[in-house]
Amino acid sequence: MHRDTTFSLIQILEKTISPDRNELESAEKYLNHAAVTNFTTFVKMLSDVLVQGGNSQVARMAAGLQLKNHLTSKDPAMKLQYQQKWLALPEDVRIYIKKNILSAMGTENSRPSSAAQCVAYVAVAELPAGQWNDLIPFLVDNVVNVESTEMKKEATLEAIGYICQEIDAEVLTEQSNPILTAIIHGMRSTEPSNHVRLAATQALLNSLEFTKANFDKENERNFIMEVVCEATQSCDMRINVAALQCLVKILSLYYQYMEPYMGQALFPITLEAMKSDIDEISLQGIEFWSNVSDEEIDLSIEEAEAGDAGRPPTRTSRFYARGALQYIVPVLMQKLTKQDDTDDELEWNPSKAASVCLMLLSNCCEDEIVPHVLPFIQGNIKSDNWRYREAALMAFGSILGGLEATTLKPMVENAMPTLIEAMYDSSVAVRDTAAWTFGRICDMVPEAAINENYLKPLLESLVNGLKAEPRVAANVCWAFTGLAEAAYEAAECGESGQPTTYCMSTFFDFIIHRLLETTDRQDAAQHNLRSAAYEALMEMVKNSPTDCYVTVQKTTMVILERLQQVLQMENHISSQADRSQFNDLQSLLCATLQSVLRKVTPEDAPQISDAIMTALLTMFAGNAGKAGGVQEDALMAVSTLVEVLGEGFLKYMPAFKQYLYVGLKNHQEYQVCIAAVGVTGDICRSLKSKVLPYCDEIICLLLENLSDPSIHCSVKPQILSVFGDIAISIGPDFKKYFDVVMQMLLQASNIQFAGHDYDMLEYYCELRESILEAYTGIIQGFKGAGGEPHVPAIVNFMVLVANGPERTDGHISVIAGLTGDLCTVFGHRVLPLLETKPILDLLQVARRSRTPRTKTLANWAAKEIRKLKQTPLAS
Repeated sequence: MHRDTTFSLIQILEKTISPDRNELESAEKYLNHAAVTNFTTFVKMLSDVLVQGGNSQVARMAAGLQLKNHLTSKDPAMKLQYQQKWLALPEDVRIYIKKNILSAMGTENSRPSSAAQCVAYVAVAELPAGQWNDLIPFLVDNVVNVESTEMKKEATLEAIGYICQEIDAEVLTEQSNPILTAIIHGMRSTEPSNHVRLAATQALLNSLEFTKANFDKENERNFIMEVVCEATQSCDMRINVAALQCLVKILSLYYQYMEPYMGQALFPITLEAMKSDIDEISLQGIEFWSNVSDEEIDLSIEEAEAGDAGRPPTRTSRFYARGALQYIVPVLMQKLTKQDDTDDELEWNPSKAASVCLMLLSNCCEDEIVPHVLPFIQGNIKSDNWRYREAALMAFGSILGGLEATTLKPMVENAMPTLIEAMYDSSVAVRDTAAWTFGRICDMVPEAAINENYLKPLLESLVNGLKAEPRVAANVCWAFTGLAEAAYEAAECGESGQPTTYCMSTFFDFIIHRLLETTDRQDAAQHNLRSAAYEALMEMVKNSPTDCYVTVQKTTMVILERLQQVLQMENHISSQADRSQFNDLQSLLCATLQSVLRKVTPEDAPQISDAIMTALLTMFAGNAGKAGGVQEDALMAVSTLVEVLGEGFLKYMPAFKQYLYVGLKNHQEYQVCIAAVGVTGDICRSLKSKVLPYCDEIICLLLENLSDPSIHCSVKPQILSVFGDIAISIGPDFKKYFDVVMQMLLQASNIQFAGHDYDMLEYYCELRESILEAYTGIIQGFKGAGGEPHVPAIVNFMVLVANGPERTDGHISVIAGLTGDLCTVFGHRVLPLLETKPILDLLQVARRSRTPRTKTLANWAAKEIRKLKQTPLAS
């Protein structure tokens, strides 16, 4: 019976590569059914097919693939589920399968090995659980054993590579010695098989994180570096590239150890690689120097921070990038001239990599780079060959980021006529890079761009560029974004704190008109042109002076009209691509609406708010349970409307509340939930006590969210601070919610940070700040009615945060304010609690803060404490 089933399984596995659609589907259906009905037998049989060399190659590969797909998944939740399912299998079954997959390694005729993947994913499930402890010694023996075949060594090294790539580094740290022994054994230049050398070199790349202990020892480090450097000289291009990738990563992980190798090995090897005509090799050489610059930029920041704090830096820069400038910059310039003829922005090539490397070198070496680049720019900017003109522009744009203002401004001003001329070049690549360079200039030295000598010709060239190919027009939009901000910041402010006019006022209406036309271009979907044009439109409106208000009004009406037109298209959408474009357009219009709304005067806002709210409600109704992104953008647009209308928003609450509640219940798409929580806070702040009729439902939903363990952690801090907003808004009426909310806050106050995860630390800091904000709101709004028993716990939490190593400026600011609030609400009764060293020390720090708000709150809190000490207690 078993033999027949195995035979039919082999036939079915062979059909998984059938060109006949029906055969393929029925095979997949059969396999899925087998996995569901009897998982244990199914995986055992797959391992049988994989190990029996007599089976057809196709069936063996398919069996390995099926087995692997039941052990791992790209989706982290599914992966965990598969691993738990595997670990739940009876031990004898797991031993049987592991024996099979280990025996299969080295017996396959196809590459890469399917068995190696199965071994790796079983290991990824078992090793962290403290099981399969004899695996690593077994794999190491496979590699170093003289009797092992080439296929066996290669498959084993592949398995080691996959394990190193997939598993947490800590799990393997103890085993780093034997693992490294096997890898280096396979990488040696005396290894006759290039297949083995390649698998070993790729495994090394994946193991570098947990071999720190080996890199810390000089003799071991020397040996590893020697083997890697030798491998970069292999005649097999794939080994060469993999070894160079190792060097790139070693430089980032072990920069402080590189000095003995840099001059005699790393510099010549990577310079040679950069010059290579083989793209894959050249890219790694360039990447090496990009990484050197990256590391040295970080080191100079660390050094400056250590200097500010009056301590020596833990690591220092060896200035390799500066030393290498004169040798590597000429090579990078040559690479810039090897552009792709096709306009594929996703295709990564040496020319693009060279421009990124130049940017990083410029940030790292600052003005020192100029003499190495300027001759190339001057010699080629007017070349007859478009490749050299474009490369000269690219070099110019790339180095702007690191230069000192004194070098930068005159350099850009001198180049302005040439750059404007390049906007009319016959080559699209040159025009594209000229527009990109203006984007960089408007971002970094905007004062050179709004120079009155060049502003008019510059704007003419940019407006003209909006009609060019999508890639050029998209860069022009980016330039307008920077230009608008620069012009606005340079303008004289009037009484209202807003400029009455600025240098672009006379061109404003025309530019807006052209940008609106650009958003409607037939080809606006290419190169993100539509969103770039809307982005530019938003920045132009946001940074508009008073004398451009008429255009802002007109633009508001145009956007509203467009939104209404788009919403009517809902029923004519047939394809998935159309649906996605339709959703993107709704989101863009919502964002633009926010931008124009913020500019609308308080008198004009109520006249258009009905039309806006109607459109937004239509969007909510149309997207309920569908596009989360659109709901999020529509909620943010509501937030802006609430800000603009204040209490006037009340009339929309009956219609809007159901969509607000839907958003608060959307646990799956946490961004939507966060936006809904944000709107809730805005509504409370604007409607004040008039929000009371909606509070029962809101509080109920917020508490549900807090107690749902599956909700995304970033939602929780937002909810906690909204409790403070509600308390301030409804004051004494908060009494009915007080106990349950306080219980939640005190519970959250007890959460401790453990581990080294930077993202978790950030979340933890945000959580603490939100708890403090909530306490602030409750104490201010509730005016202490019945809250006194909780004051010691609140002050304890303040002290805990004040003393914490993770204390942020945000924490300091809120604690200072909260100290003042406690004094004004509870008077003398809190003085003994607050007059403690941690709180008084924190107020001292806060008074010296660079943030004006923190300073003000600290001075006020200190004044409140002094006041209480000076006024006698009433008898």
